[in-house]
Amino acid sequence: MKKPIKLLASFSMAATVLLPSTVFAESKVFAEDFTTKEYSLKPIDETVVSTSKLFIYDSGLNFQYPDAVRGIYVTGHSAGGARFANLVDLLDSTELNAMVVDIKDDFGNLTYIPSEESSLKKYDIGKPYIKDPRAMLETMEEKEIYPIARVVVFKDTELAERKPEWSYVEGNAVWKNGRGEAFVNPFLQEVWDYNVEIAIEAAKMGFKEIQFDYVRFPEGFENREDTLKYSMGEYETSKEDPVQRRVTAVTDFVAYAKEKLKPYGVQVSVDIFGYSATLPEAPGIGQNFSKISENVDVISSMIYPSHWTSYFGIAKPDLEPYRLVQEYAKVENAKLAELENPPVSRPWLQDFTASYLGAGNYQTYAKEEVEAQIKALNEAGIMEYLLWNAGNKYSPGVDYTP
Repeated sequence: MKKPIKLLASFSMAATVLLPSTVFAESKVFAEDFTTKEYSLKPIDETVVSTSKLFIYDSGLNFQYPDAVRGIYVTGHSAGGARFANLVDLLDSTELNAMVVDIKDDFGNLTYIPSEESSLKKYDIGKPYIKDPRAMLETMEEKEIYPIARVVVFKDTELAERKPEWSYVEGNAVWKNGRGEAFVNPFLQEVWDYNVEIAIEAAKMGFKEIQFDYVRFPEGFENREDTLKYSMGEYETSKEDPVQRRVTAVTDFVAYAKEKLKPYGVQVSVDIFGYSATLPEAPGIGQNFSKISENVDVISSMIYPSHWTSYFGIAKPDLEPYRLVQEYAKVENAKLAELENPPVSRPWLQDFTASYLGAGNYQTYAKEEVEAQIKALNEAGIMEYLLWNAGNKYSPGVDYTP
C-alpha cells in the first residue's frame, strides 16, 4: 500500500492546507494562478482537497490493521476514566488488539468536548467524558491498539428533541419508545449529513474505522408508520412499498457515508441485528443484511446468544453459545458468499450475563462461554470478532485465540 501524502491540517472542519499551486496546473480552477517561473503557497479550503481522489487525510497517527481484529467495547466514561488503563493492560497482556470507543453515544451526545475550531462546536452536544481524545489515541498508537469509533446514528434523543421535524411526532411531542428513547428519521438527508460530519471528525482525530450503530428505524416501526407524523424527504415520491422504502433509505445512508469518508482513509463498518441475516430483510427497521454488506468494509452482526428466541431449533440459546454461533455462522457465510465483494465479517459476541431472561433460561458468562463463541466462529472461518459488555468488565483468563 502506498504511503498516504501527509497534509498540513488541523482537526477543524474548516482547516486549510498549503500546497504548491503548481500541483493544480491541469485544473481549470487554478490555471490562472499557475506560473512556470515561480512557486508559491496558496491556501486551499479543505473541502476542495477532501473531494480530490489524489489525497488521503493524515492525522499524524500511524495504526496498522491487525492480523485479525479481536476487540472490546469501551464507553466514553471508560475511555476517559481510570478504567482505560486497565483495559489497555488487558489488551497488552492478551491476544485482544482493538477498541470500539463511543464517540457519539446512545443518547446522541459526543463523548468529548469539541475544540473551538471544530464545526461540531455549534451543536453543543459534547460531554467531558474523554478529556483528551488525542492523548487517548496516542496511547493506543503506542500500544498498537486498533482504534474504532462507534457512532450511534438514528437513535438520538438529543437531536430528536432539538429538531422534532427530523424525528417522529406523536400528538404534540416527539415519539419515544418504551425505554424513553427517541429516534431521528433515516429518510432525511439532513440527518445523514449531521452524522457524517461527526464521523469525519472522528476520522480526522485518528480513528482508523468508523462503526455506525443503530442504522435503522425504531423497532416495530411497521406498526406505527401510519400514526406518527414525519417527513419522507426525497423518498416521498418513491414507487416502492413501505418496507422497501425503508430498506432503501437505510442502505442509501450507508453508501452515502462510505463515499463521504473515502478521503479520510478509514474503514466503514455497520452493526446489524443478527436475525437480519436469517431473513430477506427485517421489514420494520429497514435492515437488509446483503444490501448493507455490499456497502461496507466490515459487517458486525450482533449475535449474542441471549438475544435470540428459539432460532435454529435451540430452545434456550443462552445456554448453548457454541451451537448458537455455529448455526448462525452457517447462515451468514452462505449470505456473504452470494456477494461479489463481501465485507469482512466481525460479529459482536456476548461477554455478559443475561439474568433478565429468568431462572433456567440463562447462565453466567465467563471464560468457557466466551471461548465457546470464539471457537465456533473460528471453525466457520470467521477470525474477527468484538466483545460486548456494557460496563466494560470483561471475563478474566479467556483464551482469545482458542
